[in-house]
Amino acid sequence: MMKPLLSTLFYLAAMCSIAACSSNAQEPVPEPVDDDEDLQGQYTNPVWEPVLADPTVVKSGDTFYAYGTEDNWGDEGGYHLVPVIKSKDLIHWELVGDALSSKPTWKPEGGIWAPDVTKVGNQYFMYYSFSTWGDANPGIGLAIADNPEGPFEDYGKIFDSQSIGVNNSIDPFYYEEDGQKYLFWGSFRGLYMIKLTEDGKATEGEKVQVAGDHLEATYIHKKNGYYYLFGSYGSCCEGANSSYQVWVGRSEKLEGPYLDKAGNRLLDGHYGELVVKGNLGDSGFAGPGHNAEVVTDIEGTDWLIYHGMLKSQPRTNNGTNRRTLLIDPILWNDGWPMLFRQEPSTTANDGPVF
Repeated sequence: MMKPLLSTLFYLAAMCSIAACSSNAQEPVPEPVDDDEDLQGQYTNPVWEPVLADPTVVKSGDTFYAYGTEDNWGDEGGYHLVPVIKSKDLIHWELVGDALSSKPTWKPEGGIWAPDVTKVGNQYFMYYSFSTWGDANPGIGLAIADNPEGPFEDYGKIFDSQSIGVNNSIDPFYYEEDGQKYLFWGSFRGLYMIKLTEDGKATEGEKVQVAGDHLEATYIHKKNGYYYLFGSYGSCCEGANSSYQVWVGRSEKLEGPYLDKAGNRLLDGHYGELVVKGNLGDSGFAGPGHNAEVVTDIEGTDWLIYHGMLKSQPRTNNGTNRRTLLIDPILWNDGWPMLFRQEPSTTANDGPVF
C-alpha cells in the first residue's frame, strides 16, 4: 500500500525539481517592443555610409559635425568636396553638404584630404591636406568659417613639404594648450609637431619629430596626466585588402618621447600599442583607422570615431574605397586604450549618452 504513495511523492518531487532547474536556467522573456523603439539608444556599425573617410568631429551646441576627405561616392551620392554630416548622438547622421564650394588654388592639382576642424575663438578652422597620390610636394592649408556648416573660405597655404622640410606633409591635427597653438602632421615619413602663431595662421619656431615613419594621421588625446598619440599604420586604401590599424603611444610631455608599454620610443622603430585592427575572417570591416577626436559622453565613456570598409562592400560602383563611419567605446586597461577584441563591433550595442 505504501509503494503507490511513495511513487507519487517521488514523481511530484522530480517534477518540482525540473521546474526549479528550468526556472533558474532561463532568462525572463523580454516584452515585445515597438519596431521604432527597439534600437533606441543603440548603434550598429557603420553609423554612416557610403563614405566619410579620414573623419574629424567638432561639437557646436548639442550637435556634432563630422567632415571627411574629398571623394566621389558614385551612384550613392556623387562628388563631395569635403562632405559634412551632423548628428545629435553620434548614431543618427544626416548630410549637410560640402565644407568647400570650390577647391583652393594655391596648388595646381590634388585632392583635399584628411581635414581637421576645430573651433578656434569664435570661428571654425579647417586645416587640410592638399595632395595627389605620390605627390612630390603636398602641403597643408587652412580654411575658415563662422559656423560649422560652412561655407569655409580658403585662407591659403600654411606650408608644403619642401618649405617645412618633411616629405609627404599631409594629415594635419590642431592642438591647443595653455593658450599655445600647435600643429601635428605627417604620413609615413615621420610625425612632427610645430608651434603656430597666436592667430593659428602660420608656424613659428622649429619642428619637433614625435614618431617614426610607420604611422600617419596623428591625433593627441590628454587623459589622467598623459598625452596619447594615436596614429594609423598600414595601407588605407586597398578595398577589402586594406591593412590599416590604429596604434597608440603615450608621454608625460606633449613633445614626447612617446612610448609603448615596454618603454620603446615610437621614434625608434615600428613601436606602439594596437587599438583596433580589421575583423578576422571574411566578414566585418577592413582597414579601420584614421580616427577623429575622442568624444566623451555624460557617463564618462570615451568613444573612438574612425573609418572602415565593409568587407562585403568595400568599394562604390566607381571604385572609390567605401570608407564608412564607425564608432566604438574605448576600453582603458591599466592606462592604455583599446577597443573590445581590438576590432570594430559588428552587432548592436548601447550607444553614447548625451
